[in-house]
Amino acid sequence: MKEDLLKNLSMAIADGETDDGLRLVKEALDAGIPPLEILNEGAAKGMDIVNERYNEGEAFLPELMVSGDAMTDVIKVIFDAIKKEGGSVTKKGTIVIGQAKGDVHDIGKNIVSALLSVNGFEVHNIGVDAPVKKFIETAKEVNADIIAMSTLLTTSLPYMKDVVQYIEDSNQKDKYYFIIGGGPVTPDFAKNIKADGWARTGFDAVDLCKKLMERDKKDPRETVIFDSEVK
Repeated sequence: MKEDLLKNLSMAIADGETDDGLRLVKEALDAGIPPLEILNEGAAKGMDIVNERYNEGEAFLPELMVSGDAMTDVIKVIFDAIKKEGGSVTKKGTIVIGQAKGDVHDIGKNIVSALLSVNGFEVHNIGVDAPVKKFIETAKEVNADIIAMSTLLTTSLPYMKDVVQYIEDSNQKDKYYFIIGGGPVTPDFAKNIKADGWARTGFDAVDLCKKLMERDKKDPRETVIFDSEVK
């Protein structure tokens, strides 16, 4: 029964079926399956499935969006269950994430947010069309480790450079890592503006953030690139 519940939950997430996902999480909790097992062996594997579909050209951005939305809703229920049990998801770090000023697309950003959350990061999503100061001010408020900025528009690229400049000018380089991503954002661009990291996919972004959290912000650093398409 447990295996079937978790498998069905995975498929519900992969197919973006939020109502089915929430129902299956409740059934799994009622069956006594630990919340973390539901998360790791059920919900998270659903995101693995849709990511594989996307990489193989069997799914597209709309499918990723609805799967990400389903995952976000399911994560809230699972995390609430963990708290009720008096436990916690080991926090790997705190991240402020948002879409650069001028860009109102949020599909990719929301998927990355969900993936980071499920992997133990505390994520503060500041939304779309976010000005540079909002990233910095929010990072200060929540004591963030990483600031993540995305854009799908070339016209918003300069704002990424502005964040780097602001961090350097205010002598906060040892407080935050700054990572970037999005359609027109390339590894070379990330290196040129001296961002701390670049990732191609949401799963790459998770690996990137894990890697950065293993480092010391005060150490000399180069741009870390995570690209699952490069073998």
